[in-house]
Amino acid sequence: MICYGCYKAVKEGYCPACRKTLFDKLKVPAVLGYDAPGAGNISSFQEHTRQLSISGVQLKYSLRLDGRSLALCEKNSEYILKPVPPNRQLLHITEVPENEHLTMQIAAQVYGIQTAANALIKFKDGEAAYITRRFDVRKEGGKYLQEDFAQLTKRTKATHGASFKYDGTYEEIGGLIRKYVAAAPPGLEKFFQLIVFNYVISNGDAHLKNFSLIRHDNGEYQLTPAYDLISTVIHTPYESDTALDLYRHDVDSDFYSAHGYYGRDNFMELAGRLGIVAARAGRIIDQFSVKQQQVESLVRQSFLSDEVKEKYMRNFSEKLQRIT
Repeated sequence: MICYGCYKAVKEGYCPACRKTLFDKLKVPAVLGYDAPGAGNISSFQEHTRQLSISGVQLKYSLRLDGRSLALCEKNSEYILKPVPPNRQLLHITEVPENEHLTMQIAAQVYGIQTAANALIKFKDGEAAYITRRFDVRKEGGKYLQEDFAQLTKRTKATHGASFKYDGTYEEIGGLIRKYVAAAPPGLEKFFQLIVFNYVISNGDAHLKNFSLIRHDNGEYQLTPAYDLISTVIHTPYESDTALDLYRHDVDSDFYSAHGYYGRDNFMELAGRLGIVAARAGRIIDQFSVKQQQVESLVRQSFLSDEVKEKYMRNFSEKLQRIT
């Protein structure tokens, strides 16, 4: 079998490297001691529920280690668990957990993007879920200060309406990175790489709340590891290519006006507005095509169905053609 974390060959569960990253080397089973949320146990799950995307239909639950077992909890959580969403209107609904896991692994393994530690895990009844370790929790207890860009731009449902987290541009986020992050230039390059990644992987839900800053003990802010990366087009095929505009009036650009979608010219324009030199921005964009075969290899190793694997790679290839 293969590791539920990184897809390496293992005898069971997680490889030593993934156990170290996720569970501080503990041999935590890859199967939870309880069934997936359902009519018979939903009350115990509802005590640990918060709503999040895709388009507000996924649920997440809080977990913490109790010995070597992962237990549902209300306080002092260490992990976030995302089972199959209850909204059955999404396409390929049962593959949402593995879609997110695969996308996070591609970001980390292929493109070197720092991501939250993550893996697949199964419920006792065999249904899969996505699990990620919280990066805002201190090992000695307590939490680091973390603020997403909806908070930093002071956008809320009360001030900007129900779609507040989609009200903004990636250029605006870049301006706040420049304002708050001491090492802004490398931070902006990492942010730009993540924007291009979301585009080519077809994540149309990378909104203001899916990017955050965190303050560590030295008092400085930096970008958090990437989280909530998923090829959303698999489940919502008619959504827009990006959750936010790249920059104001980008749809009036020559390329977008001619083709009806973003291309390399638009991303190079965004890079310039972020203060990234053209040569460096070009190399960041080019890496996505250069490493296409590595992406295909991980997709083939993944637990997605053959049908979804084909869709995943077809969408990826089409987006690459737009930026080459």
